[in-house]
Amino acid sequence: MPNYPHLWEPLDLGFTTLKNRVVMGSMHLGLEEAPNGFARMAAFYAERAAGDVGLIVTGGIAPNNAGRHVAHGATMTSAQDARRHQVITKAVHQNDGKIAMQILHFGRYADHQDLVGPSAIQAPINRRVPRALDEPEIEQTIDDFARAAEFAREAGYDGVEIMGSEGYLINSFLAARTNRRTDDWGGDFDRRTRFAIEIMRRTRERVGEDFIVIFRLSVLDLVEGGSTLEENLQLGKELEAAGATIINTGIGWHESRVPTIATSVPRAAFAGATARLKQAVGIPVVASNRINTPEVAEQLLADGVSDLISMARPFLADPAFIIKARAGRPARINTCIGCNQACIDHTLGGEITSCLVNPRACNETLISLSAVRTRKLIGVVGAGPAGMAFALAAAQRGHEVELHDAADTLGGQFDVARRIPGKEEFAETLRHFTTELDTYGVNVKLGRAVTPSDIAGASYDEVVIATGITPRELDLEGSDHPKVVGYLDVLRGTRVPGRSVAIIGAGGIGFDVAEFITQEGPSASLDIEAFNRHWGVDPDYETAGGLTPQTAQPAARTVYLLQRKKTKVGAGLGLTTGWIHRAELAGRGVKMIPDVSYLKVDDDGLHVEIAAEPTVLAVDTVIVCAGQEPNRDLYDALVADGLTPHLIGGAKVAAELDAKRAIRQGVELAAAL
Repeated sequence: MPNYPHLWEPLDLGFTTLKNRVVMGSMHLGLEEAPNGFARMAAFYAERAAGDVGLIVTGGIAPNNAGRHVAHGATMTSAQDARRHQVITKAVHQNDGKIAMQILHFGRYADHQDLVGPSAIQAPINRRVPRALDEPEIEQTIDDFARAAEFAREAGYDGVEIMGSEGYLINSFLAARTNRRTDDWGGDFDRRTRFAIEIMRRTRERVGEDFIVIFRLSVLDLVEGGSTLEENLQLGKELEAAGATIINTGIGWHESRVPTIATSVPRAAFAGATARLKQAVGIPVVASNRINTPEVAEQLLADGVSDLISMARPFLADPAFIIKARAGRPARINTCIGCNQACIDHTLGGEITSCLVNPRACNETLISLSAVRTRKLIGVVGAGPAGMAFALAAAQRGHEVELHDAADTLGGQFDVARRIPGKEEFAETLRHFTTELDTYGVNVKLGRAVTPSDIAGASYDEVVIATGITPRELDLEGSDHPKVVGYLDVLRGTRVPGRSVAIIGAGGIGFDVAEFITQEGPSASLDIEAFNRHWGVDPDYETAGGLTPQTAQPAARTVYLLQRKKTKVGAGLGLTTGWIHRAELAGRGVKMIPDVSYLKVDDDGLHVEIAAEPTVLAVDTVIVCAGQEPNRDLYDALVADGLTPHLIGGAKVAAELDAKRAIRQGVELAAAL
């Protein structure tokens, strides 16, 4: 039975003790600005505290109005603000937890007209140009950080985390890339660090010695003109001297060309930089970024890489992460797969944060899976994301559930997605569902299609249809040509494409297929050295920003990724992952072409018009990724027989494959029955 002894070791900070080595890292939830948001945050954090997290860090709260992420963003600037937060700290403490408030000044990343920075240099990911702070404003901002920490203490927090990484205000003072000042707050590294050190020093003076003050330090900026690791190690020593209790490591700016938290990033990919920091300072150091299993966390601690492990999104996915690991049942953990679809994409899109694999996250007061009073026999047809999510949630509530699928394995389209390079983590979700369905006694019946007569003879109290989708057929002359294949045949390995390929359809599936057929050798998401070479990360951390030239690896196949729309290919992909997919394919030489009209397929290849100009793509294979249709045959037959089954997932809406929507529909239906 797994034990993970280093994870459960308490950490004595002198004036207080953390009960284990796990930190729930900061995530902006969107609840900070939402109606009734503080009550919802209290429920969210209380459930994680009840899950035995050693220390929780909240989402970022601005120390002044200029530091807000949006014009109506949350601040900690008054006693009234502090009182609003007390519902959170009380809820956490009632569940024997500790919680720190992150103080975050967005700087030039802010999306409002009053954004500021050390210099008037626009961020490439922001349409707005910041105004350079003058010296009195710098002094006031430093005091605002210290005052926010003081109010956080009044609110009942056990500490604060000063956000000094990811390219936000403090980080932008540290880097020559964004600090072009010639006064005492810019120039050489000593003067560029003055802002950060003064914030730490004054904060410690304001809150006293018996209060946790974490500094989140960017050990790797991963941008041109960033700081060197040696500079950051020196800064770590100075922050320690200025009063930091703990240093948490941040990796990469939001404008970096290197992915840092997506599923395509290897687990603990940047731990080497954290290990260097731990050797340089005498206070506890936290490792972060793409640590999502107890095995990885335990190994980092055992190897002396860090003193604490920060896992943020893993606690969106499963608030009972620690309880399950400590019980020796890691297979029961609902593992974060790094997809970003319901967390960071929601945050950047102005939506409430949640989790694709756990839609109750941040909705604890809205979606209840309380025990039922009347137990029902429920039949579920379709074991894709929607069907599995419903079956598990219904069984957790106490219903008797039978789950059917014609396939021999669980997962549906999710089982296909795990085969895509960079999406190997999706197998963790299938492992979780497989384990939990068995734990809660769901009767899983695979390998046989269900008929209307099967349903009629089963005497179910409720029937749920989650039969998913069928790929849309190509309506084109020559669609029956031997060159034409469906994407499922390719991804399942029953058809092998030729050396030149045209992919019709550049949605998420088209990109997945392009990555699948152009992958050469092992996936970089599974190999840190390959990842560093591919994305241009200096493995020795000696260069400014930690970057080296990227290594392009053109694919052996010639691939055309085509779409009808005139917009940029891939524009509809995830906010935080779409650029990764586009960069991957560009590096492999995939030709991404918009404004395509399809004419026919014949022995010569695919006949098209590109921007109204006729041409022939002389390809060996045409892969069809032209959308999906709901698979409702069974549902329609049951309705025709006078039954009223429930319809969820792709069988209900198949405009685009959407596991986030499918899983949430399944859980919400289970909560309602």
